[in-house]
Amino acid sequence: MFSKIIQSYAKGNLIVQICIGIVLGILIGISSKEISEIANLLGILFTSALKAIAPMLVFVLILTSICTKDFSQSGAKIKNIIILYIVGTFLASACAVLANFFFPVKLVLDGIQTATNSSPTHMSEIFKDLLFKIVDNPINALSSGNYLGILTWAIAGGIALKHCSNEVKQVFIDINEGVLKIVKFVVKLAPFGIFGLVANSVAQTGAQGLLSYIKLLFLLVATMLFVTFVINALIVFFYTRKNPFPLIFICLRHSAFFAFFTRSSAANIPVN
Repeated sequence: MFSKIIQSYAKGNLIVQICIGIVLGILIGISSKEISEIANLLGILFTSALKAIAPMLVFVLILTSICTKDFSQSGAKIKNIIILYIVGTFLASACAVLANFFFPVKLVLDGIQTATNSSPTHMSEIFKDLLFKIVDNPINALSSGNYLGILTWAIAGGIALKHCSNEVKQVFIDINEGVLKIVKFVVKLAPFGIFGLVANSVAQTGAQGLLSYIKLLFLLVATMLFVTFVINALIVFFYTRKNPFPLIFICLRHSAFFAFFTRSSAANIPVN
């Protein structure tokens, strides 16, 4: 009986399961603060698992890709990827600034202390910090989530192992597949994690508190939808000359929902 329930859950539609988790989270958050605090453990465990596997995933993916792939004919593709990233990021940032300018929202946060850490005063401090992050100990970079260090050592390792034997390359490919299987397992638990996150958020703010967030949430979601269905759609269309919406819906289904509810770029790396 229990095995059948697990099999039916594993074969179920993840988006439908997430929607059910959201609804149940809202109901639990409104009805019982005690249960919401317990449910929050599911959200913490879910985001912690994603953040824990993300550094290893990035390291193994990049190292394996550089080690096993032939990039001699991929210069143009890499250049296009960088250009698309810069253009997309700039336009999305511009949309966010304009939305905040034309529809300003004031949100008062009680009990939040002002940041006391001073910002860097010289460019030399910034470059020094970046340099030390780049040459960080690889073990420390993986454990602390220092992605500059992770990228540096993954690229260096991939280049160093570029001319190794096919047997060694196959080992890294197998490790990569193993890490991806772990990621898929964690992502499949998303409905439980999102249920806990939503329940805790609703319990902390309360019904009246949620009403004060509606305007901000509406502006945030409206801006995201505009960027997704207008800006990104135009970028994809001009680049591919094809209907952009099938690709957009795939990205929404596999990435956007997790990014929105986990509120963590590090946690969303394994999903992407």
